[in-house]
Amino acid sequence: MNRRFALAAALCALALSIAPAQAAKPRKAVVKTKPAPPPAPLPDTVRVAMVTALGTIEVDLDHRRAPITVENFVRYVDAKKFDGMPFYRAMRLNWGTQPNGLIQAGLQANPLKVFKPIAHEPTSQTGILHKAGTISMARYAPGTAMADFSILLSDLPSLDADPKSANAESQAGFAAFGHVVTGMDVVRKIWDAPLSPTKGEGPLKGQMLEPPVKVLTVRRVSIPAP
Repeated sequence: MNRRFALAAALCALALSIAPAQAAKPRKAVVKTKPAPPPAPLPDTVRVAMVTALGTIEVDLDHRRAPITVENFVRYVDAKKFDGMPFYRAMRLNWGTQPNGLIQAGLQANPLKVFKPIAHEPTSQTGILHKAGTISMARYAPGTAMADFSILLSDLPSLDADPKSANAESQAGFAAFGHVVTGMDVVRKIWDAPLSPTKGEGPLKGQMLEPPVKVLTVRRVSIPAP
């Protein structure tokens, strides 16, 4: 009897020692995920459509000649950072053939939306000159451009780089990187929009749109076959 009791007790002890192992949940297999493939390289020309409150502007960006500037701009487009931004400025030059000047849009250095500044690509390097319909990066000093840009209503060669100039700003000029293909009538509507007599500081005073013209979306679009 004692032997039977001892054997039963031993079996119970063995069962108790095995039970936790049997009750333990099996571990889930670790599934290794493949890293996301790198983005496809941009073509020589990238077309984007800016849908504004006053109509749509389509712009061809010259990736072949201004790769740094175009890749930066497309990064904002693909991240949808430009959605909801304003066209906030209309520079109206009272000389030359009218309309003469530019309009300006962007994120106005909003720290929650902008990426790091990019290297400057002068027109003396790219060969993209500041003609009517050109899109060009706004900046402070060369190498500070982030997200703001201008669209020209007239030829403004003073914005082109002039390596022979004694002035550092004129030597650098501004970075042009594409041109409007459709929607110059919308550009003109924005340029003609009401201005605030008080907003803006220094040379910008009297050039700020009131109210700003909202950009609803900016997206890449396909270029129709010829």
